[in-house]
Parts: sequence; C-alpha cells; structure tokens
Amino acid sequence: MSTMRYVLLKSGAELSVVEMPASHAYQLSALNLRLHKELDKLTADNVPALPHAIAECDNLDLHDASIPVASGLDYMNALEKQFAAIQEKAYPLIALLTEIRALQAQLEQWYEEEM
Repeated sequence: MSTMRYVLLKSGAELSVVEMPASHAYQLSALNLRLHKELDKLTADNVPALPHAIAECDNLDLHDASIPVASGLDYMNALEKQFAAIQEKAYPLIALLTEIRALQAQLEQWYEEEM
C-alpha cells in the first residue's frame, strides 16, 4: 500500500483536502503556487477561482465531515477542465495547461499501477 499525503486547500473561508500519493503531493503544492503567480496575468472573463494550498500532512483525521476530500486524480481532472475552458487571448495559457496535464498524466499512471 502506497503512502498518501494530504494537501489542504483554502478558498475564502472554505477548506478542502486533496489526497495525493506522497510522491506527488509536493508537485500539487508547487503547481498551485505557480498557477496563483500567473492568474493575474490572464485577461479572460472565465478564469476559475483557485484555492490556495496552505498545508501538507501525512495523516488526516477530519472531525468535520463537511470538508470535502478529493482524490488527486479527480482534483487534477477538474482543474484541467477548468483551465481548458478559459478563453484566453493575450497570455500563452498553453504553458499552464501543459503543467496541469503533466501532473494529471503522472497521477493517471500512478493510479493505474496501484489498482
């Protein structure tokens, strides 16, 4: 059984958790930071609101069932879909999508090998 890590995300007052393979959790946190650096450069009207990665942890004992926990692959699939839908004209969005899709592909391979 592979070790999982949890990335805690915050959007306003809302918290959510992404369960990631330990070997890939840092990549999600780093990608989140990179996307936040670039969001202000996007000029499209439909730029998604992106939560901030605020912590990573090895163990998670949630006492509040209202905090959603998503698998890493589900989170990356949703993130890719959001960014693919952006109608950006002034900024090379393809670089951001490439980074998202690279982590998405790594997770697909990881889950395939683990199943």
